[in-house]
Amino acid sequence: MKTDVIIIGAGAAGLMCAMQAAQRGRSVVLIDHSKKLAEKIRISGGGNCNFINRDVAPDNFISANPNFCRSALARYKPQDFIALLYKHNIAFHEKTLGQLFCDDGSEAIVTMLRNECDEAGVKRFMGCEVEEIKYDAPKEEGAKGKFHVSASRGAFTTSSLVVATGGLSIPKAGATPYGYHVAEQFGIPIVKPKPGLVPLSVAPDDWKPYADLTGVSLDVTVSFGKRSFRESMLVTHRGLSGPAILQISSYWQHGQPLHIDLLPDLDMLEQLTEQKGSKKLLSNYLTQWWPKSFADAWCGELKGVANLPLNQYNDKQRKLIAAALNDWQVIPSGTLGYTKAEVTCGGVDTHALSSKSMECNEVPGLYFIGEVVDVTGQLGGYNFQWAWASGYAAGQAV
Repeated sequence: MKTDVIIIGAGAAGLMCAMQAAQRGRSVVLIDHSKKLAEKIRISGGGNCNFINRDVAPDNFISANPNFCRSALARYKPQDFIALLYKHNIAFHEKTLGQLFCDDGSEAIVTMLRNECDEAGVKRFMGCEVEEIKYDAPKEEGAKGKFHVSASRGAFTTSSLVVATGGLSIPKAGATPYGYHVAEQFGIPIVKPKPGLVPLSVAPDDWKPYADLTGVSLDVTVSFGKRSFRESMLVTHRGLSGPAILQISSYWQHGQPLHIDLLPDLDMLEQLTEQKGSKKLLSNYLTQWWPKSFADAWCGELKGVANLPLNQYNDKQRKLIAAALNDWQVIPSGTLGYTKAEVTCGGVDTHALSSKSMECNEVPGLYFIGEVVDVTGQLGGYNFQWAWASGYAAGQAV
């Protein structure tokens, strides 16, 4: 089959690209190894799909080439996707920090994208394995070559091949490294992938005092380098999770400590100084903000200071306790890996791509979009926004 565009990967980015290209009158073939369409959309947000964030800026994204995302984000904005929902009468609501969720679940988004593609004439081949890609380079400068795609359900030829195969996160939803293999086939560099938006583990011996406190949640500010996030932190039997930890995990570097302000609204040296006449135990004093189980465990692990009545601490000890409360340092041993990660950091090096079209600079007609690219959003709908924006950019160019 000869077609104008072949897109490998029928997830968020692939569907957006297919829809945009077909609406421009291009003949489009969409191929995916999964039998289910857009499984990552379907399971996102616990099935309610945090499909976008109202407030999007380049600073919400991580990349070795931080300015790369600007062009695509500027040309396809949150209000553009919201307009699509209004067209399909899909109701949604806003939660904290600008996060938008579907009222009727993620299936509404999948159905909307499928209908848009079907109406535009996109041909979908689901449960279709790509076996080989061959490339005939263009004979003239400025021209596009030909891509010959052999797949389990037929052979296809095109001048525009789009790779939208995602990253390594959530393998149960069909994640594979296939997109990276395609990049390597064409000599395109890869920024080393790692799990992002992922819970962090702590060495069992270090975490023993907290391992039985699973489910304890605290409002904290967690920092690494110049990045900090004020959200909830969740204690797990293996380490730390919750929105604040997921956010910082994409920035955290192995072997380095996280800095956690356990009481971010308070200057704890000032608080403890005011209480220096109190006979209340330190752990009992902290229960006005924390569950007693966490207060007891934390005070039991406080180095250099015992859990005593507040009136028994001297100035030096109060300073030490306050410093630990406003800057609790935890060194994670690692992450819980791609099975628990919401996204993949790293991917196809954006220095090799056009920021306007997502086309490879050295391979005319080859495009990479979505999570396979080294652009990773923060928690809160930003990764979907990158899928929509990069898919739109390529869809307008193929």
